[in-house]
Amino acid sequence: MDELVAGYRRFRQETWPQQRARFEELAAQGQRPHTLVIACSDSRVDPQMIFSAGPGELFVARNVANLVPPYMPDAAFHGTSAAVEFAVRVLVVKRIVVMGHALCGGIRALLDGVPPEAGDFVAGWIKIAGRAREVALRCDVPEQRQEVAEHEAVRISLANLMTFPWVAEAVAEGRLALHGAHFGVATGRLVLVPAEGEPRTP
Repeated sequence: MDELVAGYRRFRQETWPQQRARFEELAAQGQRPHTLVIACSDSRVDPQMIFSAGPGELFVARNVANLVPPYMPDAAFHGTSAAVEFAVRVLVVKRIVVMGHALCGGIRALLDGVPPEAGDFVAGWIKIAGRAREVALRCDVPEQRQEVAEHEAVRISLANLMTFPWVAEAVAEGRLALHGAHFGVATGRLVLVPAEGEPRTP
């Protein structure tokens, strides 16, 4: 805990004085983020840092392998779906970005098998991206399979977002846009991953 407290103290000494007015405005007026980012929980991939975003700009949901499940309103617990609902229906964001990344451990587990220590929840969760494994295994270059699967997992999540009726409605009416992206941890490069077609550099 000491390193976290030390980080907090740096925040209070350095960041807080510069951002105080912004935080006070957000406290008084509430948040109005323009974008929902669905990213991986991986500690190397920070959406706020990657997009140079300030407080109040991004509504961020993070989970293993940045996956969005299909629309399934039932009595089970749906953390990512709840975040999508709140962002789209309450905060009325303008866009959703599903951001995958290189060296994703969740996708590695999808391709090579889940570590025995992660069988309670991770094994079931990554089945959302099962089709990504099938696509990757058809790749002729084994060294590219991980990245192929990471891109395909983004496309699966984009498709699953369109199963949410109020997401599909907002997209059809032009009030909401869906985007896919992939971040290179070692390179710092971002590519855009469309629902169909080849990734491209922005």
